[in-house]
Amino acid sequence: MRPVDRVLTLNRQGWDRRVEEQDVWTRPVSPDAIACARQGDWAIVLTPNRPVPRAWFGDVADRDVLCLASGGGQQGPILAAAGARVSVFDASARQLAQDEMVALRDNLALTTTQGFMHDLACFADVSFDMIFHPASNCYAPDIEPVWRECHRVLRRGGALLSGFMNPDVYIFDAEAEERGELVVRHALPYREIDDLPSEELERRVRQNHTVEFSHSLETQIGGQLKAGFVLTDMFEDKDHGLPATGVSRFMPTLFATRAVKP
Repeated sequence: MRPVDRVLTLNRQGWDRRVEEQDVWTRPVSPDAIACARQGDWAIVLTPNRPVPRAWFGDVADRDVLCLASGGGQQGPILAAAGARVSVFDASARQLAQDEMVALRDNLALTTTQGFMHDLACFADVSFDMIFHPASNCYAPDIEPVWRECHRVLRRGGALLSGFMNPDVYIFDAEAEERGELVVRHALPYREIDDLPSEELERRVRQNHTVEFSHSLETQIGGQLKAGFVLTDMFEDKDHGLPATGVSRFMPTLFATRAVKP
């Protein structure tokens, strides 16, 4: 198996495991949340805490929306209840099953497709009016293909809403951070599968089920610009939990951007 295929398979299976463990990103929204969304009262997140500004969406009714690497029964069902035509695309079959469960439970028109975020060949050019891409590209070894595919499948004037990790968080030793210590250890870019000793890597995979990659702001924001997008807005966020712990005590750990295909 090629190294990249090993990574993709590991992360796909890892998110299946996280569904079993009820990770915060795998818990489907409630029927009450769907009912509120049908009445226009809704909010969703690209990053752990800050709701995405409603101005970033415009009117989603009758719009074609791709929820990219966004399974879990959370964002896609809310957008569908708000009137969008939603396609949820994710590597994890178990994550997609969460969306399918909510769609069946609440009678939502929503489709799901399994695949990896860098390859959207199943979708024709200019298929969508918006892409909603929560913080998940830390599981992709290379993200510039993701931005190129997003540009290809978006219609002119369409918006790409994306969340991603602040690459600086990866300089710190993860095991020390779990003990409440901040220890600078890793150079960037960080590739967990390459940068950790084999025994430590196996221990991290047993604990988290996945492997992560830092991506520079040059490839996150610059990659969107290089793909042809125009950046219109952005915000910062921190990890789950208040009061803030770990790196979040000192700096934002995630960013979100809104970009448009001109």
